[in-house]
Amino acid sequence: GAPDKALARKVTKVGVVGAGLMASQMALLFIRRLDVPVIMTDLDQARVDKGVGYVHDEIDKLLAKGRVSQDKANRLKGLITGSTSKDGFADADFVIEAVFEEMGVKKSVWAEVEQIVTPECVLATNTSSLSITEMAADLKHPERVVGFHFFNPVAVMPLLEIIRGEKTDDATLATAFATGKSLKKTCILVKNSPSFVVNRLLGRFMGEAGKIVDEGTPVEVVEKAFAGVTPMPPFMLISLVGPAIALHNSETLHGAFPERFYVSPNLAKVVEEKIPSFYGADGKLDDSIFEKFSKPADAKVLTEEQVREQALSALADETRRMLDEEVVAAPMDIDLAMITGAGFPFWNGGVTPLLDRTGIAEKVTGQRFLPKGAASVAR
Repeated sequence: GAPDKALARKVTKVGVVGAGLMASQMALLFIRRLDVPVIMTDLDQARVDKGVGYVHDEIDKLLAKGRVSQDKANRLKGLITGSTSKDGFADADFVIEAVFEEMGVKKSVWAEVEQIVTPECVLATNTSSLSITEMAADLKHPERVVGFHFFNPVAVMPLLEIIRGEKTDDATLATAFATGKSLKKTCILVKNSPSFVVNRLLGRFMGEAGKIVDEGTPVEVVEKAFAGVTPMPPFMLISLVGPAIALHNSETLHGAFPERFYVSPNLAKVVEEKIPSFYGADGKLDDSIFEKFSKPADAKVLTEEQVREQALSALADETRRMLDEEVVAAPMDIDLAMITGAGFPFWNGGVTPLLDRTGIAEKVTGQRFLPKGAASVAR
């Protein structure tokens, strides 16, 4: 679905708005893969210095491991600069933001950046859930705004969701794909829709797991139900993502599809109390957290098999809806996204072959996702 690569513009300088961990990881990737100057900006010098310092430290680690020469390390360090002013974006061809996940903040950033950059400069957002169309709506050149969603950690996770807004033009999209390819990422074209692909499916899955626990099933049962199906148990996944980010994603999706996406009041309580993980330092579930969970008087307790079927049924339903909405072009795009962006076990072939093989796809949606015989053997 990508446009003609001949339309792509050359990227000779990159601007990064933000100097936090995600922004710093992106800056490092850009200088390593594109070999072009990168300027990072943030609100104060301390944050800028911390971001540039992170990049320097990571280059030093590469040098210590013998993955780059001293000359290469010096050159890479010379490519990264930082500033509290965005004036350095004036000659940038590609500016990406990684600021707070709030629409007003992102709109404000782009309004400021647009006054500085050239009309052809691509404005890329690393948003994980917000509308690209809305983000670009007030700009003079909304056609050059595109979603460019990395997964954490940036250097490790192969997936890059490239999201086309309502007014994103082909030249911008082609530049985004060419840049993603140069970054050695697996690029998937995604329609502008709430939480895109991976976070939408994870939101439905984690919401279902939270609902099952809230209704009375012991968390240990839920955590054991997905062995060999998901990269890790649901509450471990929520802990890795961060409870606050998981809650924000579920609230975004609940706002768009309230009848399907569940927001756990218990998860909201965990976020309010600033609890960072459901697991202790010993790697075991922290029972003291779950003891605080509110439980209904008429508890509904499921078995591991019932938990797995309920959650996979929700995934089947959401996957079919996403394909019907043309969020992506084909089931294989969803499989590729979940393997490379969420770490789903590759031996299952992705989400859709698993749902086909278990019979859940036909039971829930009335049809298979893939032709009969395709990816039908589990290894």
